[in-house]
Amino acid sequence: MMHRHIDIYCERVGPEFWAEPLNAVSNLAFILAGGLLVVAFRREGATLRSDPAIAALIGLVFFIGVGSGLFHTFAVVWSMLADVIPIAAFILLYMYLALRRLVMLPLQACLLILLVVLALVIAMPLLFGFSVSTYAVALAAMMIVGGFLHFSRKHPAGRPILVAALVFAVSLSFRTVDLPLCEVLPIGTHYFWHVLNAVVLYWLTRTMMRHGRQATAA
Repeated sequence: MMHRHIDIYCERVGPEFWAEPLNAVSNLAFILAGGLLVVAFRREGATLRSDPAIAALIGLVFFIGVGSGLFHTFAVVWSMLADVIPIAAFILLYMYLALRRLVMLPLQACLLILLVVLALVIAMPLLFGFSVSTYAVALAAMMIVGGFLHFSRKHPAGRPILVAALVFAVSLSFRTVDLPLCEVLPIGTHYFWHVLNAVVLYWLTRTMMRHGRQATAA
């Protein structure tokens, strides 16, 4: 079961290891983003460098790149899990930090909202399919949090989160049209999803580094 072959992207035309070269190599964008975040992390003060949540976000960027690389080479169930689990972990951790450190909600409210988001992440694929719906939840969360911070609180983190949401929306469109455009564009468009998502994760993490430091948590 764990070694069942998965073929859900336009570029892949067989079970071979290197059947998705563009989709595989484009994951280096996450590694580059993680490396740039490490450099920025080391340049910050001692308070930020001792913040385990920020360190975890940076580590997850690397794991996302590695996990997605495994999925687009091995293309089996276990490698799919290596792909989706770090992504889900990043979404949930970032959501918690945004609510707790930027919106400044009480802990109980943060956990309740996280449970709702987690329930939607689980339920949406069952109802509408995984391709778009799971990430639509993340996009909606970014727009809501960023919009609230920017328009209601005039918080400096609001605008960059909204910019990240805009880039993510473009990225999601490339993921969505990968299979529908397969006959016209045999190499697909999924690799754009990787590159743009690396930009989104970098930008979101840098925003948290600047505006969501541990000392500001309630």
